[in-house]
Amino acid sequence: MAARRIAQSSINWSALAERVPANQKGSFGAFKTKSDIYVRAVLANPEKPPQIDWAYYKRLVPVSGLVDSFQKQYDALTVPYPKDNVSSQVDSEIEESKCEIAEYKKCSDERIKNYQKEIGHLKSLLPYDQMTMEDYRDAFPETALDPINRPTFWPHTPEEQVGYKSKEQLEAEAQGHH
Repeated sequence: MAARRIAQSSINWSALAERVPANQKGSFGAFKTKSDIYVRAVLANPEKPPQIDWAYYKRLVPVSGLVDSFQKQYDALTVPYPKDNVSSQVDSEIEESKCEIAEYKKCSDERIKNYQKEIGHLKSLLPYDQMTMEDYRDAFPETALDPINRPTFWPHTPEEQVGYKSKEQLEAEAQGHH
């Protein structure tokens, strides 16, 4: 794979800046500045190194064969370009993320449908300031006070009811302590 010259940064800085938390804006700005300096430094250099005029040096250097030796070594010189060993891993992680995102969207759509049903139910009810206790019981039977089937004591919280046991008490009983 031949190395290609990068003409400009491929990062969408404005989209990335929108995702940076407010407390990290300074670090993000410093990182962007360093990146811009690096890109400018790369672009300041020519794409290919300048050609060496070997004939000029052959005329100038009195030692015979020295320039030919340097030219042979220079032409044989290759700078290895690192192999790409991680792109496949990154691509697989991207695909996994896309699957997770699709699943999350699907679950979110289901939640939205359920919430829309709840909103429809709430809109169909009388306004709270016009409701009687019986209207509330009919609309919300699971949370309404039911003195016949589920009598409770004021303030009607679980902690104030007869037979209530805290988590600590339940754990102690499970371990055999009384």
